[in-house]
Amino acid sequence: MKVKKGDTVLIISGKDRGKKGKILEAFPEESKVVVEGANLRKKHQRPKKSGEKGQIIELATPMSVSNVKLICPKCGKAAKTGHKITEKNKFRICKQCGQEI
Repeated sequence: MKVKKGDTVLIISGKDRGKKGKILEAFPEESKVVVEGANLRKKHQRPKKSGEKGQIIELATPMSVSNVKLICPKCGKAAKTGHKITEKNKFRICKQCGQEI
């Protein structure tokens, strides 16, 4: 997976196409990510204590990582990512501007 928790992404397909958001959770084994404010579903929650009312809450559900594209923090564009390997470490680079992400 080329994206990780904390990255800002652009949703490129689905009902939330065009929205931007931050990745809250990543599931690399399933190739899914949870994006803040996208792919929301409503859940009816029962009251926990007596006298308390039940409520409807909105939850962000996982979406396929193929539906999101990483936004480069330097140039601000949705770009493809590459990897650059040095002697000590490996890091991601933006294919458009060439800067380290």
